[in-house]
Amino acid sequence: MKLAHAPATDYAVAFTPEEHSMTEWVADDQVRGKAAPVAPPQVRPATADDVPAIVAVVNENARLGHLLPRSAENIRASIDSWIVAEMDGRVVGIGSLLEMSPTLVEVRSLAVLPSYRRYGVGANIVLGLVQRARERGIPTVFALTRAVSFFTRLGFVISARESFPEKVWKDCVICPLQHRCDETAVVMEL
Repeated sequence: MKLAHAPATDYAVAFTPEEHSMTEWVADDQVRGKAAPVAPPQVRPATADDVPAIVAVVNENARLGHLLPRSAENIRASIDSWIVAEMDGRVVGIGSLLEMSPTLVEVRSLAVLPSYRRYGVGANIVLGLVQRARERGIPTVFALTRAVSFFTRLGFVISARESFPEKVWKDCVICPLQHRCDETAVVMEL
């Protein structure tokens, strides 16, 4: 939704000059939706049209301390790795699958808008990402998470972070929380 004059409770998603100096306004109720959903979540591959909604979900969860921020440019460049969950015609959850090696993928940037938690959105996203890994013939799916019980209910088991040197040497070494990380590694063998 583009608004000429956005109310103070709306969120601006700013695009860089290379992206035509546009600002997409995402209404507050799209971020913090108020009504109970009327249909179950529908999970599908993300498209370029979903970038503003993905950024809105990322930003809301970053504000809450659940995710690191991601730019629209970064999301657009990796859009083929993202899936979205829609309810009531709007994107309410997101996730991506990052290939670390030909045999290992990471569930990454899993987030659901706060008012849509407890409706199975996150579980449907994770299961969709696991299915993508299975279809690509990648035998191991892992995540670093604070929501360990959520992942174990879906069939993941706890593992040591050091079991994933691809992640440790690529991302963890540059993370500001590296020496006080509060995330647990979980893994699913397909």
